[in-house]
Amino acid sequence: MASGDRLALFLPSGNEPPSSNYATLDTRNLHLILDFDATTDEEAVWTDKLPENYDDGGITVRIGYSMSSAEADDVVWQVALERIGDQQLDVDGDSFAAFQSSGAVTVPGTSGLVDVATVGLTHGAQMDSVAAGEQYRLKLRRDADSTSATDDAAGDAEVHFVEVIEA
Repeated sequence: MASGDRLALFLPSGNEPPSSNYATLDTRNLHLILDFDATTDEEAVWTDKLPENYDDGGITVRIGYSMSSAEADDVVWQVALERIGDQQLDVDGDSFAAFQSSGAVTVPGTSGLVDVATVGLTHGAQMDSVAAGEQYRLKLRRDADSTSATDDAAGDAEVHFVEVIEA
């Protein structure tokens, strides 16, 4: 594969919510979205398989989101991967790599406009060493408590899609 090629596309309907602090399924003008709270770190999780022809160049995660009310300030996204692979993980427990952050992303000036934020992960530890052809999970979190950068946008952040592309 080449840089910029799509490796996965995750939509709100495919979310496998964690047992607590999960983003909630909602709609906005009939568009299915996941709402991420402004005051609590909430998460969404998806499962996929990295294509066999992935060339170990790292990934960029693109998050398509809008804001329910905020028209100023910043939102912060975090992404972590979990390698399932071939006899790599006992799925009775979680084993996600450390979160990687988008940093502070200025929200659109109009509520409802869709913006795209990115989070880059290098091949290796940041990707939990997921290799070509292996199953993995991707966890998306809104860093509402500002542990990695300042998230001060009011209201819910509404995720429309999460796309994984070759870096």
